Amino acid sequence: MPKNDTVRFTSSSLRIPLSPLSHHHHRKQSPPLFSTFQFNPQTLISSALARTKSTIDQFVKNFNSQKRTHPFLFKSSLLCSASLALTKPDEPASSDAVVAQLKGGHSAAAGRHEEDRVLISEVFVRNKDGEELERKDLENEAVAALKACRPNSALTVREVQEDVHRIISSGYFCSCMPVAIDTRDGIRLVFQVEPNQEFQGLVCEGANVLPANFIEDSFRDGYGTLFFSFLTYTCRCIKTCLHAHVYAGKVVNIRRLDEVIDSINGWYMERGLFGLVSGVEILSGGVIRLQVSEAEVNNISIRFLDRKTGEPTVGKTKPETILRQLSTKKGQVYSMLQGKRDVDTVLTMGIMEDVSIIPQPAGDTGKVDLTMNVVERDNKWPFIRTDWEVIVLLNIIGPLKQQLGDELAQSQEVRLEHNRTLRGHHCVLHLLEESFAYSHRNVFGRNQKLNVSLERGQIDSIFRINYTDPWIEGDDKRTSRSIMIQNSRTPGMLVHGNQPGDSNLTIGRVTASIEFSRPFRPKWSGTTGLIFQHAGARDDKGNPIIKDFYSSPLTASGNTYDDTLLAKFESVYTGSGDPGSSMFVFNMEQGLPILPEWLFFNRLNARARKGLDIGPLRFLLSFSGGHVVGNFSPHEAFAIGGTNSVRGYEEGAVGSGRSYAVGSGEIAFPLLGPVEGAVFADYGTDLGSGPTVPGDPAGARLKPGSGYGYGFGMRVDSPLGPLRLEYAFNDKKAGRFHFGVGHRN
Repeated sequence: MPKNDTVRFTSSSLRIPLSPLSHHHHRKQSPPLFSTFQFNPQTLISSALARTKSTIDQFVKNFNSQKRTHPFLFKSSLLCSASLALTKPDEPASSDAVVAQLKGGHSAAAGRHEEDRVLISEVFVRNKDGEELERKDLENEAVAALKACRPNSALTVREVQEDVHRIISSGYFCSCMPVAIDTRDGIRLVFQVEPNQEFQGLVCEGANVLPANFIEDSFRDGYGTLFFSFLTYTCRCIKTCLHAHVYAGKVVNIRRLDEVIDSINGWYMERGLFGLVSGVEILSGGVIRLQVSEAEVNNISIRFLDRKTGEPTVGKTKPETILRQLSTKKGQVYSMLQGKRDVDTVLTMGIMEDVSIIPQPAGDTGKVDLTMNVVERDNKWPFIRTDWEVIVLLNIIGPLKQQLGDELAQSQEVRLEHNRTLRGHHCVLHLLEESFAYSHRNVFGRNQKLNVSLERGQIDSIFRINYTDPWIEGDDKRTSRSIMIQNSRTPGMLVHGNQPGDSNLTIGRVTASIEFSRPFRPKWSGTTGLIFQHAGARDDKGNPIIKDFYSSPLTASGNTYDDTLLAKFESVYTGSGDPGSSMFVFNMEQGLPILPEWLFFNRLNARARKGLDIGPLRFLLSFSGGHVVGNFSPHEAFAIGGTNSVRGYEEGAVGSGRSYAVGSGEIAFPLLGPVEGAVFADYGTDLGSGPTVPGDPAGARLKPGSGYGYGFGMRVDSPLGPLRLEYAFNDKKAGRFHFGVGHRN
């Protein structure tokens, strides 16, 4: 192509689009709250591109200074670009003489193909003074960014403009000015660039919760190894100055800086925190200033809504009772994840039907006001029931009637025994005739619980008053208090069963207790308290007795009843709370002989469970064991065998002793929907301690003292927990059905 000696440049009105970085940069959407924050995420890139207005104009002026016979036309615009045209030397320079002029929009696209090209003989990258760059690596970065501008190539002004954008978008330069120089060999195109400063330090303002090591790691990846020193802290609005020594003398790269900003904003988003980088500035000396905006909680209010209309109403619960349940406090940076946990916490109080949190800006302070909307339940109700349905069910079952009926009857002592680690907390269907219960779940508007219940069965009965304060007022450790009074009559078949003539031996207990519980570590909780018990045995006519048919004593004191004052300590590890999760319970009860006739003994008990999921299968291993030292009531011996012990045996049929150990293994697998199948094996032993129980009730009834069982069953999820129907064989090859509700202890 021949050399073009008659070339002039004119300016045209054209809006330059953002750099490719702007197009490829997709900042994570901030919470709606931050619409009030003034934040321009493209501050650095936009300011760098804005400077191309003067550089392109200078490009035109510089060339025309070489061709003084060709004036150029100038039009002001937001950002200017250059257009290139060919004219004859004797033609006047006017707007009519422009062959191709870019005006933006559709006309710019139409004129693109009409632009003439100019032969460029040489292309150089120099500093703003026209000298070679001191750092060759930066020169190489600029040369690598060029796509169209090559030596001995014919270029349009648009192509030059695009390469200017590419150099700026590389992130290493704050300005770039193309200069055309007419030489005897042709036109030399020089890109005069101004590199960014070398990174020397970081000032981060307003980052209350952002860890310094996270910022350090983010900058280390792009700027070398950093050594930070914290210079200043200010209350509530931390201003952290971090001085960094960079081994390679890294130049600030705006593209990399934008990635760092993205990672910081992502850190906030992943944790549900209302925070983001709201401003970036490169100060003199190579110090980067980051302004972080974090929305602190300004105020938290409770709003009660009507259950039917949804309109605000007056609540019965005291607002401070709800507020102290929240982990979100004033002055904290608001976290949506923490807010969700607070909603779940309030729902677990059991007195709310619906809970939601609405954050709103607190004026123009950059803070947030939280409004918790709550809908209260009807927290006071009586309940009366006659449970003839269970008896009808047994009649329908047919061949299983007698076996299930016996097991359900034998389960009464398991179900009604209170505060016994081995026996407590089983929920097995029982032959009730009638029951009455009154419950108030929000006494005095402080989430305190009052339960009064009466249950009467064919053999057993229980009357209980229980008052619970889930969180004692004024305590900052979430300590709860429970007071219980109970009068129960339960079958004595677990230890003293198999009475001749089908006579019924029952154990009557009057119990009063006060217990305090609190969490002391994540997933760990502890309980301590005092329990007083007045217990004795009666025959089927209700007369007190002190010996059974085999002349085994029924009390430890020799009187018709035993009095015991127990000091209780219990520690519980719950894991995740899922059925297959880990669980560990340790329980100790110490008899306190305040009066000479009160019993003195120590009872230890422990339970552990471990689940493991492998594909669709769930493996569950469990173990329990205990030991008693001292003078204790024979009917308080550890009973082995039954639905929650060794399946395949009746309740307590394996043995009863001062010590015991029971192990179990299960493999559960899905069948259909909520139905699971399971195979299992159990083993239990009294560790040879049966004869040490006063009167040796197990030996008198020829219980083996140890045994195992195995079988299969089904599980169906229900609101009460899994319903378990199982069939098991014991080591004597005898089979037996078992039915239970809830997970095995």
